[in-house]
Amino acid sequence: MRRFLDGLYRLGGALAALCVLAILLLMVGASVGRLMQWRVSWVNDVVAWLCAAAAFLGMAYSFRNGDFVRVTLLIEAVPAPVRRSLELLSLAVATAAIGYLAWWAARFTLESWEFNDIAGNMVPIPIWIPQMSFVVGALLFLVAVIDELVTVLRGAKPSYVARVEERHARGDFSEEL
Repeated sequence: MRRFLDGLYRLGGALAALCVLAILLLMVGASVGRLMQWRVSWVNDVVAWLCAAAAFLGMAYSFRNGDFVRVTLLIEAVPAPVRRSLELLSLAVATAAIGYLAWWAARFTLESWEFNDIAGNMVPIPIWIPQMSFVVGALLFLVAVIDELVTVLRGAKPSYVARVEERHARGDFSEEL
């Protein structure tokens, strides 16, 4: 199960990276297109959807690898048993909040599909298609947070803490900048 979940998070991260690459290619293509007098205003719509997709699809991977911004001032100043309780509380609150987000994202996207909402900009595409990246990303993030909650409940260190400690042990403090 661990390999499957880690693979799922890596897949989300890879899809997010591909979205960023597509943004780069579209923006360079649009720049060249403008010089050649091509109509490239549709690129803005696609880039906006890809930005959202990159953000949401990469959340689970970033979270598990300790790349999310965490305010650890309090949690690092308390004894280990209190720290574990605070981690559990934080993960429980995050599970509820992200579960709520995922529920409404899915419901909103389903309504877009049911009503056959079409993007009103330059690219007339059913809006549920780009919205699916929001749903998939939110669900992946929810699974990752529940995964961490179960890990901490079992008494293990959260992966986001372990990964940061591994980087620090190698002398890599780049995320601290």
